[in-house]
Amino acid sequence: MNKTWKRILCLCAALVLALGTLSAQAWADFTPALDPDTEGRIRVVGSYNNFESLEAEFDAFNRYYPEVELSYTRLDDYNNILATALSGDRPNIYFTYPWMIGQEMYAPALAAAEDLSDPALGIDLSCFREELLYTDPDGRVPMAPIFATTYGMLVNEDLFKQVGLAIPQTYSELKAACGAFQAAGYDTPVLGYYDNGSNMLYSLIYPYVCGLLKDDPEAVAGLNAFEPGAAESLRPALELVKDFMDSGCVNKESCQSLEDNYGKMILRFFEGDIPMLICNGDTVSGTAKREAQSDTFVAHPFPYSFHPVPVTEEGGWFVNSVSFSFSVCKDCDDLAITNEFMRFLLSTQELNEIARVKRLLTTSADFSMDGVYAAFGDVDADHAIYTESVGLLDAPVVQIRKAAYAVAEGTMTIDEAIENFGSIPG
Repeated sequence: MNKTWKRILCLCAALVLALGTLSAQAWADFTPALDPDTEGRIRVVGSYNNFESLEAEFDAFNRYYPEVELSYTRLDDYNNILATALSGDRPNIYFTYPWMIGQEMYAPALAAAEDLSDPALGIDLSCFREELLYTDPDGRVPMAPIFATTYGMLVNEDLFKQVGLAIPQTYSELKAACGAFQAAGYDTPVLGYYDNGSNMLYSLIYPYVCGLLKDDPEAVAGLNAFEPGAAESLRPALELVKDFMDSGCVNKESCQSLEDNYGKMILRFFEGDIPMLICNGDTVSGTAKREAQSDTFVAHPFPYSFHPVPVTEEGGWFVNSVSFSFSVCKDCDDLAITNEFMRFLLSTQELNEIARVKRLLTTSADFSMDGVYAAFGDVDADHAIYTESVGLLDAPVVQIRKAAYAVAEGTMTIDEAIENFGSIPG
């Protein structure tokens, strides 16, 4: 055997040893409760077109239970077909959402769910951020939150370094940063998808609205009922919209040139000349996959991160909501191995890993899984809110979008938007 082959074999042996060490570390926190030769089939159904991050979890679980077959299927018209799916060839695991709670149409889906808090299952629910975990009136936990999302701004960290700026922590710093970038030749300091649905404006002000209302249930009740004058509670948020648009931070022409609120917008950010992109976590989830699709980013990569938008002098708000949850069908086949998979998945390590691969916000209390979201782990408790806890219904939220857009476009004054709240067209 010549020296070259000896070197290759030594390198391969070292690589195998290193991978074995990493695998042992990665598996250290999970101890199988069933026979490793357990056979079974776990079918997961949901509304995602593809779910690569879940498939990675399937592979990881198969290292413990190689005889278990796991699969994911997207169901067309998921929300309407779910009840039929649960009454026929039952899936083992299915998507559920917070908005299903209290709706008669989805009561059977929640009633069919395993109680994940049952001590016999051995699932440690303490890994979750407490506010994200739903407990029904009977004390059951029928759904486990898998991904969360929020609102904020993607920041090109290189541009801030080049201009000599820190990432803004207050509203005055945000406006000053925009002015500094404009002076340095950047005509679009803030980008966002600007249309009559006011996506950018919604991501800007909705966390602020939640902050204004979180301790004011009377104001929330008034907005939900569209009581006359109730929208007065929104005045500070509408004043923010007007000031922000009047400040010159936003190049409306650049924003309106965006073709969509996802892929094309991400690729525009990757051109490298946009300091800040206001968006939501669902947009952030598409960034990793599109890095390789941008010739400019491939040639000139830069670090970027997601931050709360500082809308007041006290900073920004971290408003998080559950993207979707997993529920286990308690009458499915192979229930024992299905619950074992959930015990595996519902841990800080695996929740962080599946979120990291998908690049959505983890539902665990540990934000270290992805540096893109690290800033949200630093938000103080007074500025962190779970969306559902505020209590706003969909109808007033739609009107908030319309009010913000009307004020931004100058088709309504702030007073007119408040007076006409509940009947603002658009």
